[in-house]
Amino acid sequence: MPALTFECCSGGARETVTFAPTNLIVAGWTGTDEKGLQHHIEELAALGVPPPSSVPVFYRNAVSNVMQVDRLQVLGPDTSGEVEPVVLAMADGLWLTVGSDHTDRKAEAMGIALSKQLCGKVVGTVAWRLADVADRWDSLVVRAHATIDGKHVLYQEGTLKSLRNPADLISRYGGGKPLAPGTVMMGGTMSAIGGIRPATRFEMELEDPATGERITHAYDVEALPVVS
Repeated sequence: MPALTFECCSGGARETVTFAPTNLIVAGWTGTDEKGLQHHIEELAALGVPPPSSVPVFYRNAVSNVMQVDRLQVLGPDTSGEVEPVVLAMADGLWLTVGSDHTDRKAEAMGIALSKQLCGKVVGTVAWRLADVADRWDSLVVRAHATIDGKHVLYQEGTLKSLRNPADLISRYGGGKPLAPGTVMMGGTMSAIGGIRPATRFEMELEDPATGERITHAYDVEALPVVS
């Protein structure tokens, strides 16, 4: 698959880095807030999605799903984005960016792993060295706006305190082993404000209130016709 390009920022220095992902892990049910996690489970149950087999759970997706695009083509009208922190295991260590675990909600009722495989996972083009922000993980903010029925609305917002930190997820996934270089791990999401629903545009950001820095990315959603 084509390599991704990131502007990697650390200690005031910026460097353009080419990254060739080889492995995609989509972590799910990563919430630390039991009430919030249960709400998300119930939110999906309302769409016919069965509860997870474990909490957290790690879905393997084809690495070709990872992309940096400003237009995402999907099949049908039943998909939606999810803003998430995304860890990148590069040759020189772990980096953090923002991404969207875009998911086919109709297929989700048949199987979550299937639904996640059916859509591209859009990630940003800027990354922070994870070690630079790890000690203030809980204060980092993820936020998403969406264009729904022609209206620009706040779709998701919250601090990463509500999600398991990367060290915890990596330990659970690998049994104590570090992520292999080339791995992309999506870190889970939080409830949608007003419920999960499709949009024609999805805008996401990761904010560090301590520095005022933000990683932003947006993409339009093009729903292709379903032909039988």
